[in-house]
Amino acid sequence: MRPRGAYIPPMSDHGPLPGLPFLKMHGLGNDFVVIDARADAPRVTAGLARALADRHRGVGFDQLAVIEDDPTADLRLTFWNADGSLSAACGNATRCIARHEMDRRGVAALTLRTERGLLQAVDAGGGLTSVNMGQPLTDWADIPLAHAMDTLHLPIPGDPVATGMGNPHCSFFVDDACAVDLATEGARIEHHPLFPARTNVQFVHLVGPDHLRMRVWERGAGVTLASGSSSCAVAVAAARRGLTGRAVKITLDGGDILVDWRDDGVWMTGPTATVFSGVLTPAWLAAVP
Repeated sequence: MRPRGAYIPPMSDHGPLPGLPFLKMHGLGNDFVVIDARADAPRVTAGLARALADRHRGVGFDQLAVIEDDPTADLRLTFWNADGSLSAACGNATRCIARHEMDRRGVAALTLRTERGLLQAVDAGGGLTSVNMGQPLTDWADIPLAHAMDTLHLPIPGDPVATGMGNPHCSFFVDDACAVDLATEGARIEHHPLFPARTNVQFVHLVGPDHLRMRVWERGAGVTLASGSSSCAVAVAAARRGLTGRAVKITLDGGDILVDWRDDGVWMTGPTATVFSGVLTPAWLAAVP
């Protein structure tokens, strides 16, 4: 294990390499390409995001995260989905980047600016990283939904809950989340007319006291092994429904994550992994539409 305080170079400290350096990270199998734009990096476009997301001709990811400087935070993050659309929040990518930066700087806490707002990340010990994803949004207009309604009981078969975590979420509580045809149902609900900005979709069942089993379809990405913002939304929805307390363990296809809805926001804690670094070649970049 790397000792605390050991120097880790920033992603742009590779020397005079041609092309564009990147890191590949994942949180519970929810995987990301990370580009450090604090150096002279090309501007990320929807076309570049889609090309990078191609698991056969690019690198492959659920989300792309871009790091930039910020005048009032330790860094700023922008997130892209695999289909080239922007996302305001990505909890697992935020945790992964926070862990990398905390190790690089030799600190135990960071602030990160996202479209979700100013987020705090801390070293939770034991190799785990916690991020406060902010207060959940439960009003229909903030999520957003197409018109006024009770967000705790949507008029959709299956009686789901709507929650905003910077991006919209639709959570179904079912008898067996593993029995759901996730690819079919997730794609259908993502584009439901009640969600004008589309939605992430979760199917969840109760395993035991304060323990949930969840599977997730992410807006703009499809089936993923885990999702941080979805985990936060499900924890909030379960607590609002009276199914659990405000601190829960959620078992996803990729592993377990802990979510605690506190007075200051929804805290998410789990493991992270930096898998490899690489460089996108100039020839590949030049061919991106």
